[in-house]
Amino acid sequence: MKARQNNPFVKGIYVNREYSWIQFNKRVLDQANDLSNPLLERCKFLSIFCSNLDEFFMVRVGSLLNETRVTPDVCENKTGLTPQQQIDGILQVCRELYAARGLTFSRLSRELKKDGVRLLRGKDLSERQKKICRELFLERILPLLSPMVLDAKHPMMRFENMHLYMMYELEKEGRDMYGIMAVSPKLEKIYAVGGGKRINLITLEELVRLFGEEAFSGYRVKSSSMFRVTRNADFDALMEDADVEHDFDFSKYLKSKIETRGSLAAVRVETDGQSDGLKSLVLKTLGVKKQSCFTVEHHFDYKFLFSLSKFIPEEKSRALRYPPFKGRIPSACENAFSLISEVEKHDLFLAYPFDSMEPLIRLLNECAESPKVVSIKITIYRLDKYSRIVEALKKASENGKEVTVVMELCARFDEENNLHFAGVLQEAGCTILYGVSNYKVHSKIVSVVLSDESGLRYITHLGTGNYNESTARQYTDLNIITSDREIGEDGVAFFRNIAIANVGDRYQKLLIAPNTLKSGLIACIDREIEKAREGRPASIFCKMNSLTDKQIIDKLAYAGRCGVKVRLIVRGICCLLAGVPGQTDNIRVISIVGRFLEHSRVYCFGEGEDRIMYISSADLMTRNTDRRVEIATPVLDPEIAADITCIMETMWKDNVKARRLMPDGSYRPVDAVGEAVDAQQVLLYRGYEEKTV
Repeated sequence: MKARQNNPFVKGIYVNREYSWIQFNKRVLDQANDLSNPLLERCKFLSIFCSNLDEFFMVRVGSLLNETRVTPDVCENKTGLTPQQQIDGILQVCRELYAARGLTFSRLSRELKKDGVRLLRGKDLSERQKKICRELFLERILPLLSPMVLDAKHPMMRFENMHLYMMYELEKEGRDMYGIMAVSPKLEKIYAVGGGKRINLITLEELVRLFGEEAFSGYRVKSSSMFRVTRNADFDALMEDADVEHDFDFSKYLKSKIETRGSLAAVRVETDGQSDGLKSLVLKTLGVKKQSCFTVEHHFDYKFLFSLSKFIPEEKSRALRYPPFKGRIPSACENAFSLISEVEKHDLFLAYPFDSMEPLIRLLNECAESPKVVSIKITIYRLDKYSRIVEALKKASENGKEVTVVMELCARFDEENNLHFAGVLQEAGCTILYGVSNYKVHSKIVSVVLSDESGLRYITHLGTGNYNESTARQYTDLNIITSDREIGEDGVAFFRNIAIANVGDRYQKLLIAPNTLKSGLIACIDREIEKAREGRPASIFCKMNSLTDKQIIDKLAYAGRCGVKVRLIVRGICCLLAGVPGQTDNIRVISIVGRFLEHSRVYCFGEGEDRIMYISSADLMTRNTDRRVEIATPVLDPEIAADITCIMETMWKDNVKARRLMPDGSYRPVDAVGEAVDAQQVLLYRGYEEKTV
């Protein structure tokens, strides 16, 4: 998918956010084709690409669809496109993604076959295999299918969001009718066919295609086709609505909103293309236009690719995956008798997944037991389903500590998990707060207050990622645990303000959105601009997931024109074009997609002793800077600042996974000059001992 001349998604120094996201997901697909990745990992990248695309339609296309109904003439503020123009462009570009996905799957299937793993299609089955598959279908799948014949008493059923359906044109006793069958999401997605040295696998989708008509005994099947419907999953849950409709109980209100997800408008229909008549019926029933219908060449759901290794002998599977690793425990933590005492001596730094989350969990457990600790307060956005963080908080509450949990119930697709844990923690005696008015609380902070004969003391954890043990092994995130008094006092004030719904306060050291984060970072940019005007060295080096905030984009572009050297590592969406002649010549942008999901946010201004550095929970997106409660904390310890600088510089030298953003909005591999540098591999296996100050 190449950037085109006269691309409507590109204008001046800007690129449309939806198009930029599609480019990001294409970089994920590129990893499925990158032969330097082990085969099973490449299969996982394809599955991730598909899941990303599903969510993009549910959320982003869903949001644009909402805009076409409410504000159809309001143009996007960078490229001037209306919501409908964006949808039309997305649908056109996504057809290329579907084609690329099909080619990628075909390539992976051939490689799997060479390694003795065959993904069977119906036409590939021998008579013996067909018999095995039919028995499998009758015994393990048919009992969980829900067939229905459509007639006057059984009108068209509702298509649930992201569920598979098989439809049939039927005939019985001279009468034509339709049959429809929902495929239960509880069914296994892939099955082994026979035994022996060869590994033969067949997907649930293929089994239903082959034998699904057996659910309609007594009917003649004239044609059949498989469908999947994607529905709008973008909804607003506002506090004032909860106040009016649900007696001031936001959790009850959110539950009611979650239940509507399966019935919101359809934004996409996918079909295997086997029956034009059935396709027309489905599109008419759902009120979906033809351009929003996509023909699927191989599979609808590629999650089965994550399960391949369980069918492959361990010795063989190991060679087809990334080598296993275990996050380090820094020596200062491993050798410490008490982590509370250790933090009071010096700040601690953890870089996930290269470092383990164990020290933070150990610290929380120690705080739960320590007689000096009087309160623990934490913000939670996403949790592991089996959370040791939750267990530590429960223990603290049961030991008489004051435990306050700010639980963000509107963490998209984690709402039910968070509702569950809110109930568990409340039952354990914790105080549960559901955020602030209509702002999502996306901050990552733990505030611990200690009290003894010397008075009150503070330990504060601030990070860039969630308190989720699972993602801490997969996402790159930075964490600082400090006993700095002013940051500790800021942390206490932060939770006090959350409790009273005050987002307008100012703090001693922390920058907190929506009030001071954007203005604080812009002040740092202005500082570099002033230095450049005075002829002094000036630089900005930032890392984030996404950059969409137009005010910050314009400020960065201006800084570049003033002579500030601007380097940006942006994993996903970047609406600022780099290297546009005469406008952003001084700006360079790279993106790294690799084994780990780049998730840390670092904002660095100046160099050496003149450097100001923050780590943050916030991307530079308008939703983060203006409509969420986010935190950026200064990096005060020179050794930690040196560690972070070394991580950033290592990433900037990446010439294996890095892609450079071009002035036309496309991404190209970084020139591979000199020694090959895969930054994530370097940080994983060599560490970041060589510090750049």
